[in-house]
Amino acid sequence: MSVSGSFTIKDFSFQCGISLLETEIIYQTYGLLNAERSNVVLYPTSYGAQHSDVDWLVKPGGILDTNDWYVIMPNMLGNGLSTSPSNCEMAKQPGFYFTHYDNVRSQAALLTHLGIEQIALAYGWSMGAQQSYHWGALYPDRVRRIAALCGTAKTTDHNRIFLYSLRAALQGDPAWNGSRFEGIPESGFHTFTQIYASWAASQAYYRAKPYLAWGYDSLEDYLFRSWEMGYRKRDPHDLLAMIETWLRCDVSDNPVYKGDYKRAMSAIAAHTLIMPATTDLYFTPEDCEAEAQLIARSQYSPIPSIWGHRAGNPYQNPEDEAFIKHQVSQLLLSDRHPDE
Repeated sequence: MSVSGSFTIKDFSFQCGISLLETEIIYQTYGLLNAERSNVVLYPTSYGAQHSDVDWLVKPGGILDTNDWYVIMPNMLGNGLSTSPSNCEMAKQPGFYFTHYDNVRSQAALLTHLGIEQIALAYGWSMGAQQSYHWGALYPDRVRRIAALCGTAKTTDHNRIFLYSLRAALQGDPAWNGSRFEGIPESGFHTFTQIYASWAASQAYYRAKPYLAWGYDSLEDYLFRSWEMGYRKRDPHDLLAMIETWLRCDVSDNPVYKGDYKRAMSAIAAHTLIMPATTDLYFTPEDCEAEAQLIARSQYSPIPSIWGHRAGNPYQNPEDEAFIKHQVSQLLLSDRHPDE
């Protein structure tokens, strides 16, 4: 059972210092909420994705099994469904940006609106993992478990260089006038996706060429039809907004922790499963393991994969899917209440 929903927050104050009269969160729910309201899984979206792009694992028998769990997928601010530059003119203005502090506070308001106080699992891949960490730090009494796949609680300097290159690719297009796009950034999209694809999977992945078995006849065909055409579905202003959110990711950069990163990480009380991919170039295993050591109840289980960052969203990759499903199933069995 899948249900679409929209939740509007009045006079929401963003971390950038600007308030909107109305902020909208578009979300999707899957499965059935039990009588005790104890089987809730929160699954935020990732960079460039809307819920329909990454909900393939939410199904009976899936990684997030709707036979047992009630999954709520809130669309991240800036992704083109929830309040974003493409649907809110104020969000295009200089000085306006979204942070994960904004995402998680708005999601908390949504859950309260739905009458849900406790989250059995905060599950996230990539920028979704970033949001899951923020949930654990900002609402430690509301989150029992976290599964953070291929993401960190704070963007590293190496990761920032990658994001700078994506932003430069889009804003280097002639359609960019210094503050917004005046047309489609044709060359910008092309360069953006070339950079993105080079980081998203490992060298071993490109040597193995799995995409040839999916109907692509060359590397160039794969890059164009799988990567470039996918990102061209998104408004470039939204892509820039999500880059800004990613750049600003720091679980301690908020009024609660005031920049004390170690204190924010140590505040996470949830049983936390940390799963980087062994070949991820965005969120390296070393960076993820270092964060695991800052969380009291953490389990570090890297995905042994050549798929790089994409191992955390393995919709064409049954081996990594099976690994993730097993690890998440074990996590959901831990500390399980009789009513879950």
